[in-house]
Amino acid sequence: MKVKAIIGALSLGMLAFGSSASWAVDAPAGGAASAAVAGAVEIWQDPTAVGTPVGKRGPKTLKFTLESVEVEGILDAAAKTTFKYWTYNGKVPGPMLRARVGDTVEITMKNAKDSEVNHNVDLHAVWGQGGGAAATNVAPGEEKSFVFKAMNPGLYVYHCATKIIPQHISSGMYGLILIEPEGGLPKVDKEFYMMQGEIYTNGAATGHRDFDVPSMLAEHPTDVVINGSRNALFTNPMKVKVGDNVRVFFGVGGPNLTSAYHAIGTVFDKVWNEGTTGAPLLNVQTTVVPPGGSAMVEFKARVPAKYIFVDHALSRFAKGNVAVMVAEGAEVPDVFRTGKLK
Repeated sequence: MKVKAIIGALSLGMLAFGSSASWAVDAPAGGAASAAVAGAVEIWQDPTAVGTPVGKRGPKTLKFTLESVEVEGILDAAAKTTFKYWTYNGKVPGPMLRARVGDTVEITMKNAKDSEVNHNVDLHAVWGQGGGAAATNVAPGEEKSFVFKAMNPGLYVYHCATKIIPQHISSGMYGLILIEPEGGLPKVDKEFYMMQGEIYTNGAATGHRDFDVPSMLAEHPTDVVINGSRNALFTNPMKVKVGDNVRVFFGVGGPNLTSAYHAIGTVFDKVWNEGTTGAPLLNVQTTVVPPGGSAMVEFKARVPAKYIFVDHALSRFAKGNVAVMVAEGAEVPDVFRTGKLK
């Protein structure tokens, strides 16, 4: 049965489900996510900022600095809404940290002088009290450090663990740390960094939105975002070439929702679920990633297309949950072509 309904209301005109039962991408309503909003800054994280692969090097000492910065950021450029984000280093998610098993890692946690509340960091890769949270609880203007040994390979979430913990996470204080195995990960053509999170606000139609604790406790987010703000990686799409082998580091900051992570128009060739670096799952359509969890996915961009990354709990698409990867190159008719068989 052919589907003829257009689900424009869900997607603000960005995705249509046409009569051929295939997804297509159209121009978004309201302009680019980079449009200026008075008094607010861009907070979305560059998905190509994946750190430096460790390669074949041996263990060494690394130093990372995380600074909590509270900023009025653009939540939805099209609607001209803003939100008081709490961030690591001014972006959501925070920087992707990268090390290898056996490295000795120093983490310095700073809190900007103009912050209003205390912050810290709990890294799921760390053996130690609170994953480092107890050692990094910093008031505005303070900084503290700790050192840990990278023991377990994998892709791990880090987040703020200061009361009220889910409010700090929802406000943007989360990121990923990759502990590569000895010898590093296999080389690919392109790597990307994406994280999903929820934001709970009073739902103001325009202007500043206040955080809403009752909505958070009821687990009813007004926004479900990828890399910090609504549709950020739709209007600022990732770019690859046909034939590229692509790896995505994906995590869920949460604090509450599990993601059914899916890419429309492709199949994940390999999935390392739960952030493991062991044997991957093969030929996966959708992988489940819980809050505070992660996954690595790989696929080959076999045809030119706009691959659309979503949480397949698709009502969340209407709350800003979408990212696009554009694969450019010549058509590959043996894999996909329009029309009928001859």
